[in-house]
Amino acid sequence: METEHFDFIVIGGGSGGYAAARTAREKMERVAIVDGSKELGGLCILKGCMPSKTLIYASEILHHAKDGKTFGLDIPEASVDMPALHRRKLEIIKEFSDYREEQLKSDRFTLFRNQAAFVDESTIELDDGRRLSADYFVIATGSVVSVPPVQGLSTCPYWTSDNVLDLDTVPERIIVLGGGIVACELAQFLRRVGSEVVQVQRSPHLLREFSAEAASVVAQSFRDEGIELHTGTRLVSVQHETGEFRVTFEKDDETHTVCAPHLLNALGRRPATDCLNLEAAGVETLSSGHIGCNSKQQTSNPKIYACGDVAGPYEIVHIAILQGELAAKHAIDSEHEAVDYDDLVSVVFTDPQVATAGLTEEELKRRGIDYLSADYPFDDHGKSILMEAKYGYVKVFAERTTGTVLGAECVSKDAGELIHAMAVAVTLNATVFDLLKVHWYHPTLSEIWSYPLEDIADEI
Repeated sequence: METEHFDFIVIGGGSGGYAAARTAREKMERVAIVDGSKELGGLCILKGCMPSKTLIYASEILHHAKDGKTFGLDIPEASVDMPALHRRKLEIIKEFSDYREEQLKSDRFTLFRNQAAFVDESTIELDDGRRLSADYFVIATGSVVSVPPVQGLSTCPYWTSDNVLDLDTVPERIIVLGGGIVACELAQFLRRVGSEVVQVQRSPHLLREFSAEAASVVAQSFRDEGIELHTGTRLVSVQHETGEFRVTFEKDDETHTVCAPHLLNALGRRPATDCLNLEAAGVETLSSGHIGCNSKQQTSNPKIYACGDVAGPYEIVHIAILQGELAAKHAIDSEHEAVDYDDLVSVVFTDPQVATAGLTEEELKRRGIDYLSADYPFDDHGKSILMEAKYGYVKVFAERTTGTVLGAECVSKDAGELIHAMAVAVTLNATVFDLLKVHWYHPTLSEIWSYPLEDIADEI
């Protein structure tokens, strides 16, 4: 069978893959996208960002409605209509996925609805036997749910985030394994729509990629809302008998067992590389399972790039897009700046939300950077007090002598929105003195940034 040749082939049509294909098409004529998933759209649209944030926002509204008396409101009853919520989520997803499908199927690209595996360093074979070759490839196959070696877990009918995001009923009681972003966001969603939630986390604190201080605020919020939270555990076993899950774990030298009819495995994800036959292409992987890349997203085969969850180091949509664009630009002319992870923005959509921009305090210490820091709590801030949004704080890190903002942390309602003021500052190398020229409007949540900025400016 004849091999069809392209200038550029992207394997995976999610956010990163589409960004790579779109960018390559600006200069290259023959660009193909290979995506054998059941639906087009990618993880973010279909099973990640869009459905989860739709449900999380709805549960936040419900939470406030149930707390109406605190605001002087008489709301006799507030409850979730899960079938209606499910339908709304599907409508929103469809709007985004239809648009992405239209983009992928446009005559700018050649779309193959197939699985692919490499047969050599420049050729892939599709699952229907056809072969395609290219001058350049981008691997953007994303990630899949990971199943850690916990006794009994792999053989149990556990739920993944996919199952939770597809619910049209409220589980009476559920055990959530994990304390990462997905675990925390979905645990709080389930609690707010009416489930009894038991969350079991192996690390000493939730959200281990964020500071212990930030995690403690989220943990307190969870406990205040009635989530039974266990951190610092060692999972021993998972059993499933007569419709009930039994999770046994050790904590503080004691053995505990929790039971529920449902179990969510949210213990992480791993790169989706199993069927790609990377060895044939000369593409090496790291101990984490991620595809090893240089700063230009090139793999150990310089004609093959990787982006997004499959490459790491951050499983964030906007990072996947930046990496995909960089890969295509580098393939075109090789002279482009790498993605600057020192400007990274991260957000967790719990309530309170957790958000960071730039370098974390842990990273500043690791690098030996001389910095100043200042913080301010939301329970002493006008707008947050009247909103009953008192959980959390803001914190700013700045270079000691110049006041250049190096990073910031925000734990609060809408922290994901508030953090962008500091993200702009970090990216543009603004100083605290620059930011104090800003008109910080009162009363807003955003004006809270002015307090730590003033403290650092005074200290300098």
